[in-house]
Amino acid sequence: MALDKALLAAGNDETLGFGDYTLDKKSKVEDFEFQGDIYKVKTFKEITKLEKNGMFVYESVPGTRVEKFKAGEQVVSFIVSGEQDAQLTLELEADSEYVVYMDEVNVGDMNTNLSGKLVLSVELEPGKEILVEVAKK
Repeated sequence: MALDKALLAAGNDETLGFGDYTLDKKSKVEDFEFQGDIYKVKTFKEITKLEKNGMFVYESVPGTRVEKFKAGEQVVSFIVSGEQDAQLTLELEADSEYVVYMDEVNVGDMNTNLSGKLVLSVELEPGKEILVEVAKK
């Protein structure tokens, strides 16, 4: 899969694309306006992190590329790719239950902690994309 050169970009479908796991050194984009909010991304092969209005949204270790990222009241969905398995952390509603789907397969219910963090593992390899959907129960 060829990566878009933009480290943070808005799609025509009201979604975001961000991250570049192929970079050897940290790169970032700040003050990116999208739908009235200000986004910031930091990314390279070891980590990808997205913030919205100064607040944590997404993090992966190691770094990933995310396409079609959309965070609504009830559902967060995106397509993720990378060179190896990754741990993803999402900021959601605190102390809540969510159903997690990967490539439209229910992989189980998960609860956020008191700070609203949800941690998932995704099995990635070069050229493979996974659709992740996290829906509030």
